[in-house]
Amino acid sequence: MNRLFSLLADWRQRRVALPLAFLLGAAMPLALAPLTWWPVALLALGVFSELLREQTPRRAALLSYLFGVGLWLHGASWLVVSMHDYGGTSWPLSLLLLAFVAAVMALLYWPLGWLAGVLRSPRGLWLILPALWVAGEWLRSWVFTGFPWLMTGYGFIDTPLAGWAPLLGIYGVSFAAGVTAVALMAIWREGKQAPAAILMLGLLWIGGGLLKPVAWTQIDRTKPVSVSLVQGNIPQESKWALEWRDKTVKIFRDMTASEWGRDVVVWPEAAIPMFAHEAQLELMELESEALKHQTAFVTGVPYATWNPSRTGVLFYNSIVALGDGFGLYHKQQLVPMGEYVPFEHLLRGLIPFFNLPMSSFSWGPAEQPPLGVKQYRMAPFICYEIAYPSLVQRLSQETAFLATISNDGWFGRSIGPAQHLQMVRMRALETGRYILRGTNNGATAIIDEQGRITAAIPSFERRVLRGEVYPASGLTPWQRLGVLPVLLLCGLVLVIAGALRWRQQRQQ
Repeated sequence: MNRLFSLLADWRQRRVALPLAFLLGAAMPLALAPLTWWPVALLALGVFSELLREQTPRRAALLSYLFGVGLWLHGASWLVVSMHDYGGTSWPLSLLLLAFVAAVMALLYWPLGWLAGVLRSPRGLWLILPALWVAGEWLRSWVFTGFPWLMTGYGFIDTPLAGWAPLLGIYGVSFAAGVTAVALMAIWREGKQAPAAILMLGLLWIGGGLLKPVAWTQIDRTKPVSVSLVQGNIPQESKWALEWRDKTVKIFRDMTASEWGRDVVVWPEAAIPMFAHEAQLELMELESEALKHQTAFVTGVPYATWNPSRTGVLFYNSIVALGDGFGLYHKQQLVPMGEYVPFEHLLRGLIPFFNLPMSSFSWGPAEQPPLGVKQYRMAPFICYEIAYPSLVQRLSQETAFLATISNDGWFGRSIGPAQHLQMVRMRALETGRYILRGTNNGATAIIDEQGRITAAIPSFERRVLRGEVYPASGLTPWQRLGVLPVLLLCGLVLVIAGALRWRQQRQQ
C-alpha cells in the first residue's frame, strides 16, 4: 500500500502523470451504461484525486483537461456512428471531429483543475474535488445550450447512492460518488487516521440505502393506464427519403390497428416523416380512429409555421396528442448539427454531416403546457431533452407521468442508446413518476417511479410494447428545489476551502 502511494507521489512529478490522467478519464465511461462497472469510476476518480495532490494550479489544470479529453473521447464515441454511418463523413474526418468535440468539452475542466490547485489544503482535496466536479457537470448542462452527457451519477443508479436522487437529483448522486472515491483513497492511504472519511462513507451509502425505498410521491395503483408504444424500426438511412414517407406511415398504422382501445398509443419522434400541414389527411384519419376507440394518440411530427416577427418560416420538432388527448409541444433543447447548425452561414454544406436532412429546426418556447391524455397531464420530452435534469424538473411538476419519444437510430449499435436509456431511468427516480419511452428502433421501455424498467422490447425489431403506467401526485424534494441545494453545498465547500487555504498561507 505504501509503495502504491509512493509510486503515485512519484508520478505526480513526472510526465507519466499526463497520459495517466487521460487514461483515467477514458476509463470513466465504463461505469456508465451499457457496462455500468461503477467501481471503475470510484477507482478512476480516487487515483485522479491523488494525482492532483500538491500540484501547482497550472499543472492541475492541465491534468484535469487531459482527464476531460479522455472522458469525452471515449464516452461520446457514438458520435462517430452519426457522422460516418448516417452523416456521409469519412472515417478520418469523423474521428477528427470527435477529437475536436472532446477537446472543446474538456475546456470546462481546465478552470476547475486550476481551482483545485489553488484551493488544495493540507488534507488534500477531500471535498474540494467532488464539489468542483459537480459544478462542472452543472455547467455542462447549460453553457452554449448545454451537453449534459456522461454525468458520473448515472453509473450509480443501481446502487444505494441512487437514494439521494429524489432529494438532490443527478448532481447529488455525482457528488456522493465523488466523495466516496476520495474518501476511499483517504482510508486506503491513512487507515484508521481517517475517521471523517469512514463516517462520510457510512452516511452516504447507508443513508442512501435507507432513502431508496422511500415513496416521495403518491402512486395511484387503483387507476392503471394501459399504453402501447409502437416501435416501427424504420431504417435510419431511409427515414427522410421521399419514397418512404407513405410507406413509413403505413407501417405505423398497420402496427397500431390492433392497439386502438388502449388508453394511450405512442408513436416515436418524427414517426410521421413530413410536416403536419402535409399530413393533414393522415392526422385527421388517425384522430378519428382514436376518438372512435376513446384512445389518446401521441405522435412525433415536425411542424412548420410563419414567423410572426419577420418574413420566413419556423420549423419545429414536435409532439402532438390527438383523439382522447390534446396539446402540442415544440422541442426546447435542440441537438447541435442534428437539428440545427451553429454558425450556419459558415458551416452549412461544408461537409455532408453539416447538411443533414431536417437540421434547421427552431427552439420551442420555454413556457409550454403539458399534453393532456385521457384525464391526465403528461410531461412530453423529445430525444435528448430528457438528458437535461433541470428542464425535466421544471416541466414534470403537476403531471401524472412523463413521456419521451426519440429516434436513436442515429447512433446505431453504439453505446449511445444505452447511455440515453440510463438517463431516462434517472429522470424517473428524480421525479417519482412513470416514464413512457417510445423510440423508432430501441430502446422502447416503460420505467416506474423507482427508475426500474418494468417492460421493454428488443432494439432493431418492429414490435409493439404493451404495458401499464400509474398516475402520480405530489412532488419530490428535487422537483420542489431543483439544483439549488447542491449548488449551495458545493459553494459552501469551496468557500470553506478558500478560507482555510488563505489562513494556511498567512501562517506560512
